[in-house]
Amino acid sequence: MSQPEQIRIGHSPDSDDAFMFYALANGLIPTDGFEVIQVAEDIESLNRRAVNGELEVTAISVHAYAYVANHYALMPCGASIGDRYGPLVVSREPVQPEALAGKKIAIPGKMTTAYLTLRLCQPDFEPEVVQFDQILPYVRAGNADAGLIIHEGQLTYDREGLHKVVDLGEWWHEETGLPLPLGANAIRRDLGTEKTRRITALVRKSIQYSLGHREKGLDYAMNYARDMETELADRFVSMYVNDYTLDYGDKGRAGVRELMDRGYKAGVIPHPVNVEFAAG
Repeated sequence: MSQPEQIRIGHSPDSDDAFMFYALANGLIPTDGFEVIQVAEDIESLNRRAVNGELEVTAISVHAYAYVANHYALMPCGASIGDRYGPLVVSREPVQPEALAGKKIAIPGKMTTAYLTLRLCQPDFEPEVVQFDQILPYVRAGNADAGLIIHEGQLTYDREGLHKVVDLGEWWHEETGLPLPLGANAIRRDLGTEKTRRITALVRKSIQYSLGHREKGLDYAMNYARDMETELADRFVSMYVNDYTLDYGDKGRAGVRELMDRGYKAGVIPHPVNVEFAAG
């Protein structure tokens, strides 16, 4: 009997990604002859690994796609898309967004979509890379003028006594009328069309399973929910695992292309990006 083919799927250790992969992680759906190995790392680490094409399937920042498109295509499912909400800039004192000009802002990584979007919103600031889950205390301690918050911090920053300066998802929608595609699943091009379709179907089934068994999926996701009670984790998962996650749709795809185009025109992305979605 032949051994199943190993497929490594990278995702970040967050409640929304854990929710998506609940069924695969627990053997609740058939895997179509593949052995799925989960690799949980923070998103900037996954972005860097994707530059080298290390994993067969991986979560990446949509911004990072600009630098990994030679190895990967975007999987049509598994995206985290903010519709009029997204990463936040927070500060110790209430300030207006224009006050960010020239300030030192703690960011979770230069390949994150949050960083690209902030550069489009406010081109003039001094970035300082800080581990994403350390940004809130870093700002609270006065080590930076503001912090760029991703993941659960978007819902918990006020517990740290911090203030919202700008919601980049709101800003993006006002600018473009489009949702803001933040995270994506990417699949390596060398797998070929047939395997790509099968693996994409597997990931989509896992997402559908969780949406259909929400309470159990959320119980599993709570293992990855930092400093969040169930109600808040459920809210966070609802923000980023939804209809867009099953398929980008026309608006989601348009959001990716607009982000790549604006990033290039602003000089943040050094080359034009041809956005390609995988079959499936």
